[in-house]
Amino acid sequence: MTAWLTIVGIGEDGLPGLGEEARRAVAEATVLFGGERHLALVPERAGQRRQTWPSPFGAAYDQLLALRGSPVCVLASGDPMFYGIGGSLAERIAPDEMRILPAPASVSLAAARMGWPVQETRIVPAHGRPLERVNLYLTDGARLLVLSADAHTPAQLATLLDARGFGDSRLSVFERLGGPAERRLDGLAADWTHPPGAALNLIAVACRAGPDALPWSRRCGLPDDAYAHDGQLTKRDIRAATLARLAPLPGERLWDVGAGCGSIGIEWMRAERGCRAIAIESDASRRALIERNRTRLGVPELDLVAGRAPEALEGLASPDAVFIGGGLTVAGVADRCWQALKPGGRLVANAVTVQSEAFLVGLRARIGGDLTRIAIAHASPLGRFDGWRPAMPVTLLTAVKPD
Repeated sequence: MTAWLTIVGIGEDGLPGLGEEARRAVAEATVLFGGERHLALVPERAGQRRQTWPSPFGAAYDQLLALRGSPVCVLASGDPMFYGIGGSLAERIAPDEMRILPAPASVSLAAARMGWPVQETRIVPAHGRPLERVNLYLTDGARLLVLSADAHTPAQLATLLDARGFGDSRLSVFERLGGPAERRLDGLAADWTHPPGAALNLIAVACRAGPDALPWSRRCGLPDDAYAHDGQLTKRDIRAATLARLAPLPGERLWDVGAGCGSIGIEWMRAERGCRAIAIESDASRRALIERNRTRLGVPELDLVAGRAPEALEGLASPDAVFIGGGLTVAGVADRCWQALKPGGRLVANAVTVQSEAFLVGLRARIGGDLTRIAIAHASPLGRFDGWRPAMPVTLLTAVKPD
């Protein structure tokens, strides 16, 4: 089918900044869609209908599809396929029905102003997403480009950085990049005093860790003191072994059943891009710990379900992996988890007591898998010397659901 829809990326420099093909698409469209800011960048043309995005935005898709076959142009910011309308439209319209003509994205312009290679820079969207996701990427020397939600984001980010021991980080706020009103504001996070400016802005952060900073690796096995907990915590060495068996892959979803302080689900999400997790926890005080830990460790989007398995598992999106850390011997929990698990998915369950270990032996007889017992000892003072103090051994069951 001939392309009837053209998505044009437009910058702050408006129509003069567009290439010939993009200008022609704008001129020949019978209907021009866009936000008020984008439409204001293009002069009106006789006979052309201009339509702003409706509220709620979801109605726009039906409006566009009703025009199929007519030349329609959609105006978008910069690169429409970079957190833009292009991705949403591509899910609904076949590729041969549309053209996408991008302009330089704001991150490309900001990286050019800073002299930073884009491939060596971490891009963190904060529009429509929690700003605390920045915590995931805070290390000394890291370069971040944060897409602001509004004019208040720079000050909020400065406060967050200072609280995490990164007050010496340099912030450069770029407003209205690429247009005649472009402006840049610079300063340190610890003494950021600039008042709110333009709502349309992007923040470049050159991270500098102070002596009280706590940069954490994104690999599995964070120190136990990285978590606020009440003792209900899968300890570091066992946690690393557990996550190695859960084997997170990009975009996969985990059920963390009996989540305690949330350590398994949190490190699952930290490990790979796009990983999602649902923490199921019945205790209110422990859910408060999960909320605190997920924000502090940069995965505020960890889903938290209040309730006790197996009842709390009903209606949840199917998992690619399941960890059972609490409630293992409760009737129906393991069976419900195994039933919900996608083919090829991994189930890992840990046992410390004799009773829960016996349950794992019986579960293995039903679903298969491998049993592993891990015994760990830590050196501690013994008089003038050191001695080994063993922790309670932990038994792990790892099972992969057949296709």
